[in-house]
Amino acid sequence: MNGNKIPKKTIMRWLEMKDKILGEKYELSIAPANDEIMEELNRTYRKKIGTTNVLSFPFSDTEGEIFINIPLAGKESEKSGIPTKQYKDHLFIHSLLHLKGYDHGEKMEKEEDKILEKIYGKKYYNGN
Repeated sequence: MNGNKIPKKTIMRWLEMKDKILGEKYELSIAPANDEIMEELNRTYRKKIGTTNVLSFPFSDTEGEIFINIPLAGKESEKSGIPTKQYKDHLFIHSLLHLKGYDHGEKMEKEEDKILEKIYGKKYYNGN
């Protein structure tokens, strides 16, 4: 992925994931972002200083938006040794689960692992 663009095939793959996790009727906006945008959103809506890799905003039970920091996700992927596609998919799934109502914790991690295992096979990366 160059810059802040998300390739069409990635969007299509993510929309399939969205349909399986949130349902086909769920309306989702996916917004590529950078550090500047994420810092502003983080400060405004979470009262936190600094950037982040992904943010989810549920508008209702059937509508939401995900902002993904494309440059930061690429850097984190490279640093972790996890293939970029898998790392960004993990961030996207993490966001979908937040939209579904999950909070950070063991239950969310287990659900992420279950979904990622279906996509990439058992223990697809060193997240276990």
